[in-house]
Amino acid sequence: MVWSFVFLLIINIFMRTWSRVRDALADPRTRLLLLVAAALVSVNWGTYIWAVNNGYVVESSLGYFINPLVSVALGVFVLGETLRRLQWIAVGIAAVAVGVLTLSYGRPPWIALILAFSFGIYGLVRKQAGVQAVPALTVETGFQAPFALIYFGVLAATGTMTFGASPGNSVMLMTAGIATTIPLLLFGAAAIRLPLVALGLLQYLAPVLQFVIGITVFGEHMPLERWLGFVLVWFALSVFTFDVIRNARRPIAEPPL
Repeated sequence: MVWSFVFLLIINIFMRTWSRVRDALADPRTRLLLLVAAALVSVNWGTYIWAVNNGYVVESSLGYFINPLVSVALGVFVLGETLRRLQWIAVGIAAVAVGVLTLSYGRPPWIALILAFSFGIYGLVRKQAGVQAVPALTVETGFQAPFALIYFGVLAATGTMTFGASPGNSVMLMTAGIATTIPLLLFGAAAIRLPLVALGLLQYLAPVLQFVIGITVFGEHMPLERWLGFVLVWFALSVFTFDVIRNARRPIAEPPL
């Protein structure tokens, strides 16, 4: 959070977007929405970091597989959007998959659900705020930074802070802010330039890579019923993607003469 904020301050200097940051802070509604967005992305980041450091990389990837379907559900129940039949089937299959994974883990896959819902609601709030990527992220990380600095102080006072312990470790922690910020900025830029179908398909790359790393690098255990749950999620995403692509390719009917 701290280093993301520092990195964004530098970006604002080069892009000269301070006026947009001021406009976002000046409007009470926008300021409140970005404060809520900052809280949501804090939950998302914190949960992900905890999960990765405690051996739940595969379950974390599940959260980002489920996320597109959570966004769809939010669009229906919050924004009043309508789903086609195949899209409802995809959401239903995903719900069954969560049930299967609950039996596999012996508990609800709460890490995946927290990641999926926090980022899904974050996207909804950001959409409502209507602020461009750089100023929005600057305001969000600006809200986060004071709390992160207080936490730094607590760690320093208790002798448990790792930052500053070694040059290599400190550099990695600082560049983590850059590694966090750049994908979010590129996502915001791509959302403007790419068709929604292409953007949706590209979003599956991150959880696929996380899943592969969890299985191959960290050697996480995957019993048969857990594989079944993941296969159901992938099938739900396949059904949903097929429906989106099919309808995106339909020619628009010409207006009557």
